[in-house]
Amino acid sequence: MISALQHPHLVQLYGCCIEGNQLLLVYEYMENNSLASALFGAKESQLKLDWPTRHMICVGIARGLSYLHEESRLKIVHRDIKATNVLLDKKLYPKISDFGMAKLNEEGTHISTRIAGTYGYMAPEYAMWGYLTDKADVYSFGIIVLEMVSGRCNTTYRPKESIAFIFLIGHFF
Repeated sequence: MISALQHPHLVQLYGCCIEGNQLLLVYEYMENNSLASALFGAKESQLKLDWPTRHMICVGIARGLSYLHEESRLKIVHRDIKATNVLLDKKLYPKISDFGMAKLNEEGTHISTRIAGTYGYMAPEYAMWGYLTDKADVYSFGIIVLEMVSGRCNTTYRPKESIAFIFLIGHFF
C-alpha cells in the first residue's frame, strides 16, 4: 500500500528484496529516529524540541493524515498513529511510518474490523466496537499533540481508574 503513496510527510519506500522466505523493505533513512525517542527515549537520545519545532511537527503529521484521508487516490486509515510511528528526518520534519495495519476506507462509510493498534492511542468507538473511520486517526493524532504539549508519554502511567474510565465513556455512546 505504501508503495502507491508519495507525500513529504510519509516515509518513502525505496524498494524491496526477496531472498528465500526473507522479505526486506528498504525505506528512506530517518536520521532523528522516532518522535517517541525524541520526546521520551533515553536521555542521550532525547532532542530539545522548542515550541516552533513542536508546532512544525504537529502540522506535518496533520498534513500527512490529510493526504491519507482526503487527498490520495487511495483513502487510507492508518490505525496505528502514535509517536513511535512518526519518524523525524535530519531537519526534524515528521514522516508517518508503519503502514502494516492500514486499511482502505470507502468514502463516507465506516469499516467494521478486528481491532488492531495501540491502546492509549485508539479512539474509544474503535477500541470498544471496532467502528473504524478516519476519525480514529484524528483521535490518535490528538493524543500525540497532548504528549508533545505535556511532555509526558500517554502509555507509561496507567492507574486502574483510567483503564476503567475508557469503558465507562463507551457506555454513554
